[in-house]
Amino acid sequence: MEPKHAEFDAVSGFALISAMHFYWALGGQVGLSSAIPEVDGRKLFQPSAIGTAVIALLLALAAAAVVCMGAVLPGNKLVGAPAEVGLLALSAGMLLRGVGEFRYVGLFKRVKGSRFARNDTRFYSPLCLMLAAGLFYLAW
Repeated sequence: MEPKHAEFDAVSGFALISAMHFYWALGGQVGLSSAIPEVDGRKLFQPSAIGTAVIALLLALAAAAVVCMGAVLPGNKLVGAPAEVGLLALSAGMLLRGVGEFRYVGLFKRVKGSRFARNDTRFYSPLCLMLAAGLFYLAW
């Protein structure tokens, strides 16, 4: 994979996930019921609009960081060790999310059977691991 494709894929992924979180922060409901871990039909937590907006902003900043680090925009290359460290930190964060905390979230979760758990296994965790790999590739 060429760096340009990896950058575009990472930026697109972060931007799309950010947009979904902004939608939920503004009161949107589509997809929300399968985005929160649950046990016995009960959500483990009720995310606030502000908390969801903060996550959306952080995801948008991750997309912007990838743009600033690479050649997505010609001539907009930020060079040096701080840039590489930033991408490696983002990569580590995505890796941790993909692997999970071994109970409710990630590839090695023990609580299974809910709509969230199925989507997490099929989509959310693999996406996080792919983003982690792409970010690591860009940083290296």
